[in-house]
Amino acid sequence: MMPRNWALWRRPKRFIVFLLVSELIAVAWLAIAFVNASAPSGLDWLRFAILTAGATAHIQLTRRQEERRRNAGGRVLIDLTAVWIVPAAIILPVPLTILVVGLVRVQRWFVARRPAHNFVYSTVAHMLAATLAHQVFVALGPHAWGALGIGGSLVDFAWMLVAGLVYEGVQIVYIGTVIALAAPQNANARTVLGSPADNVLEAITIGLGAVTAILLVIMPPAVAIMAVVTVVFNRLAEIEQLQADVRTDPKTQVANMRGWTESAERALSRAAKAADPVAILMIDLDHFKWINDTFGHPAGDDVLRNLAQLLDEVTRPSDVVGRFGGEEFLVLLPGTDQAAATVAGERIRAAVAALRIRTTNKRGEWTLVSERTASIGVAVFPEHGDSLPSLMQAADAAVYEAKESGRNQVRIARPPQPPASPPREARHVSH
Repeated sequence: MMPRNWALWRRPKRFIVFLLVSELIAVAWLAIAFVNASAPSGLDWLRFAILTAGATAHIQLTRRQEERRRNAGGRVLIDLTAVWIVPAAIILPVPLTILVVGLVRVQRWFVARRPAHNFVYSTVAHMLAATLAHQVFVALGPHAWGALGIGGSLVDFAWMLVAGLVYEGVQIVYIGTVIALAAPQNANARTVLGSPADNVLEAITIGLGAVTAILLVIMPPAVAIMAVVTVVFNRLAEIEQLQADVRTDPKTQVANMRGWTESAERALSRAAKAADPVAILMIDLDHFKWINDTFGHPAGDDVLRNLAQLLDEVTRPSDVVGRFGGEEFLVLLPGTDQAAATVAGERIRAAVAALRIRTTNKRGEWTLVSERTASIGVAVFPEHGDSLPSLMQAADAAVYEAKESGRNQVRIARPPQPPASPPREARHVSH
C-alpha cells in the first residue's frame, strides 16, 4: 500500500492517467444515466428516506469499529455499506441511488481519513457500480413483486443476486486496477482483491442487501432490523480481523511465527497419528543486508513482500507459508516426503532467482532488484526429527550448510545422531 499522505502528483504516471480518464468516463456515464432517469415518485422518496436512515444508523453506531479496522491497514477493507447501496440500486431510480451513495460516502469520509483523490475516486466507483447494477436489474424485468408465485420469486431473487454481482464486479475492476497501479511493486491477489475471508464477507453483505431490498418493498419498517444486523456483522468483522492480525505478519501478510507454529503443530499431530510424512522448508534470502545497504530499507521491505507473494504462488493451497524473522521464511508441506520436498525446494530456489522486483532506491527513484538467490534447508518428519523444534533446528542447520557451500542451493538435513553412550565404568577388582 502507498503511504496515505502521498499527493496525487507523486503517484506513478500510469496511476494518474488511469484515474483521471476513468473518472471522466464514469462521471459522463453518471450524467447520462441521471438525465435519462425517470423522476422519483413519493414512494421512491419514502424508500430513500428509510435506506438513508438505516445507513446513517449503521455508520454512526460502528464508527469507532471502522476507525480501528482502517487503522490496522495492509488489506482490502469491506465496510458493509453494500447492505444499503445494493437495495438502492435495485429499488430506487438512478438519481436517488446516486444520492444514497453520496450520503453514505460523505459520512464515511470522516472515518476513512484518506487522500481526497482516493476518496473521490472510490465514491465515483460506488456510484458507477450502483447505476450499472440498476440498469442490469431493470433490463431483466419487469419485477411485479406483489404478484409473484414461488417460481417467479426465485427468478427475481436470482436477478437481484446478479445485480449484486454486477455491483461487486465493477468495483473489483475499477478499484482493483487503481490499487495495482498505485503500488505495482506490492500488487498481488490479496492486496488487490482481498483475502478469501474478505470476499466471503462481501458476498454475505450483498446477500443482506438483497434481503434489505425485499423488506423495503414488502415490509418497510422491518428494514430497521437490518440496521441492527449490520452493526452485529461489523463487530464480527472486527473480531475476525483482530484474530487474523494476531497470526499474520504485518509486513508480508503471511503467517507469523505464532500462526505458522499453530498450523505446523496440528499438521504434525495428524501426521503422527496417520504415519504420514511432513516436510519443512526454511528459506533464507542470500545477502539481504546488501539490498538494504544499496537500495534502502523500503526496498528491502518490498523484496520481503514479493518473496512472500512468490512463496504463496509456487506452493500448494494446503501448504502453510510463514515468516520466521528477518529475511527467513518457513514453508510447511503436509503429506510430503524427502524427494517431493527437495523438488519443492528446487522450484522455490529457481523462482527466487528469476524474481524481478520493481521498487525504489534511496532517492525515491524507481529501480529493479533482480538476480537474488536463496539458501534452502529441508527437514522431514519423522526422519529428521519427531517434534517441531527438532525439525526446525534440522532445517536451520541445513540452511547453514547451504550457505557455507556457496549459497543458492537446497540442502537436506542430516539424520539426527543417536546420543553418545556414557563411558563404561572401570571395574575395580579387589584382591
